[in-house]
Amino acid sequence: MSSPGLKGRKRSMIYTANQRSTSPGTGIRSLKSQSNKMLGCMVAVYPIFAAAGCSNQHGDLIQFLKNHEHLATATEYRVGIPDQLRISAPRVLEIDGVIQRVGVEGKLSLRLLGQVRVAGMTPREIASKLQELLVPYYEDPKVHVEVIQYLSKKYYVFGDVARKGPFPYTGKDSVVDALSAAMPTFTAWRARIKVIRPSPNPDESHTIIVDMDEMVKGGDLRLNVLLEPGDMVWVPPTVLGWIGHRVREVLYPLQPVIQAYSGPAELKDANDEYNDDSGDN
Repeated sequence: MSSPGLKGRKRSMIYTANQRSTSPGTGIRSLKSQSNKMLGCMVAVYPIFAAAGCSNQHGDLIQFLKNHEHLATATEYRVGIPDQLRISAPRVLEIDGVIQRVGVEGKLSLRLLGQVRVAGMTPREIASKLQELLVPYYEDPKVHVEVIQYLSKKYYVFGDVARKGPFPYTGKDSVVDALSAAMPTFTAWRARIKVIRPSPNPDESHTIIVDMDEMVKGGDLRLNVLLEPGDMVWVPPTVLGWIGHRVREVLYPLQPVIQAYSGPAELKDANDEYNDDSGDN
């Protein structure tokens, strides 16, 4: 017959053992719960950041379209330093076929005509100017000028694209042209692409949201606006892409450690494979 004191100690030992046996599971569940909460917070917070700055979309779209009511063609591009031009003038041998960059003073140096200022002019205006300058030497001269390298003006594409950075502005670059050149990645949120027209005055900057999928699949090109020099196109990541970027940032400091451990293992595997092949021979 056991004493009450012994029974109490047994119950205490059983209770303690049960506590210990359930403790790891409880810890794992707690860790999972915290991870899920963190993931939920990240997913909930991301759309807030994605939506920031999207107000007054209609007014911004009107402003974008007003800026391009004129016909935009390559001849309306205004030449700058150091764009490269080609001059065609079949009856004027002195300048026919000349290919030249616009100099630091905004001028071309041409035979017969000398220094000719062209910066800030369209190719059509340059051609007219050259024709007027040639009248004392030739009767009814015909001149054609074209830009063969656009180097003076840029637009920019950032975000989840294969090719980031500046692109040459040609005067006829649309949003689709910019995205085709930059090539959005598989993590790109194609339905929320931002086109930003910056300005030194914050009240004069404009932003519109472009749905690339709708343009490509549905053929809706109303938002395929023409870009202007200095415009920025930002391709945001999807929710999962954004989370992946954050995880990569967290793991970045650990990469040297991972490489230090994986390097010898890969070398050992290669050595074992070499030895196996040698043994077979």
